[in-house]
Amino acid sequence: MGFLKRTHNKFDYQPRYYKGEGNPFKIEHKLDKFRTTAGKNKGIKGKLSDAIHDLKNPDKSVNKTLLIIISILVFVFLYIIDFDLSIFKRN
Repeated sequence: MGFLKRTHNKFDYQPRYYKGEGNPFKIEHKLDKFRTTAGKNKGIKGKLSDAIHDLKNPDKSVNKTLLIIISILVFVFLYIIDFDLSIFKRN
């Protein structure tokens, strides 16, 4: 019996005066509902297939936001190092 995996017992406890839905003691990250790889333990094959699906079908709004953030950070970096843009002008 040493090769069998023990599973933990799960209980559906709700406090007496709790008026919400679900378990109030469930610990969940607030961004888990937006992630496809979070949730049930699917194993490495399931997570890899979800990651490939996200790569093939990207969310366009996320890409646009990411490009805006990166461009702002690049301009801030160039301002900090006092980069001179006159090298791109013709004399």
